[in-house]
Amino acid sequence: MPSPELWDISRPLAATTAGWPGDVPYRFTLSWSQAAGASVNVGAVETSVHAGTHCDAPFHFDPAGTTVERLPLAAFLGPCRVIDVPAGCDNWLSLVGEGDAPRLLFKTGGWPDSMRFPASIPTIRPEHAAELAARGMTLFGVDLPSVDPLDSTTLAVHHALNGGGVAILEGLWLADVSAGRYELIALPLPLVGADGSPVRAVLRPIT
Repeated sequence: MPSPELWDISRPLAATTAGWPGDVPYRFTLSWSQAAGASVNVGAVETSVHAGTHCDAPFHFDPAGTTVERLPLAAFLGPCRVIDVPAGCDNWLSLVGEGDAPRLLFKTGGWPDSMRFPASIPTIRPEHAAELAARGMTLFGVDLPSVDPLDSTTLAVHHALNGGGVAILEGLWLADVSAGRYELIALPLPLVGADGSPVRAVLRPIT
């Protein structure tokens, strides 16, 4: 929920959180339990790195791409703009002003229930993603499971963003925040060799 100081824009990870069909679902178990006589509770997590709110590393869609622990952290921290995408809009580029914030989070409402994986999602055109990268965008975020259509096999938007050195955030929860300018903090974990990472994404007002 939003507060005057901080907005959590992460989807909670739970056994009920919808993931990509066929991918490893989130699962938390206690390896040691105080209820069973242990001195402490110790948990273990099994999950896809693309569950809930996460970043994609280039290795996710390029065998020669950078893995997540080598991504520049600066892209995930700093001024951003949340942009409302009207239903049916197929020109996201028209929503962005010249000289806009280097980190853009697109609020589509296309994944309104974290427990249900959407049947389809709105997406930006690959050529518009490339244009935003050329303008100096450093991070592209969406409140959707992917920046590409769910049935895409070419992942053209992923490649267009990566070609411009743009970091990718997916699965954001933007329903509780208004369009506007904020500071984004959404750091990935240094998972060595991984193709992505869950993030705890938060916004705070720019004063």
